[in-house]
Amino acid sequence: MLLRVIAISSLLFFSTNAVTADTDVEYFRSKTFVEKKLPLSEAVRVGNLLFVSGNLGIDFSKAGLDLVPGGLVAETKQTMLNIENTLKGSGSSLDKLVKCTLYMANIDEWPELNKIWPSFFNENFPTRTAIEVGRLWRGAAIEITCIAYVD
Repeated sequence: MLLRVIAISSLLFFSTNAVTADTDVEYFRSKTFVEKKLPLSEAVRVGNLLFVSGNLGIDFSKAGLDLVPGGLVAETKQTMLNIENTLKGSGSSLDKLVKCTLYMANIDEWPELNKIWPSFFNENFPTRTAIEVGRLWRGAAIEITCIAYVD
């Protein structure tokens, strides 16, 4: 009986929250991404959710696609600035982040990350998952992808 109730509850949840053919999907690519010939969208909005592509600590105001110097802390600050710019350009903000996934080259740097993480948010923190990976593009210390809410 309990299994049947769970199955029916799940069916109701997914049927009322599913993406349908009528759901608006919008792709966001800034002038910078187009000029740098990056073959991806910075963000994609599906309904009221905004899915932001993985970001690295690249200063897009400079030529090339080089990481900012200084390791994890500097890269995280630049990455979050990049994410903030994407969110603003897509109709959202850091305060509306609901989920962040962090890919770290060295999970032993977790304490340094936790020291600066609160500086990006006012009161509420998004959910967060951190995963150590073998290698990131350009030798980055961190890559962050996230999901935000859009009014």
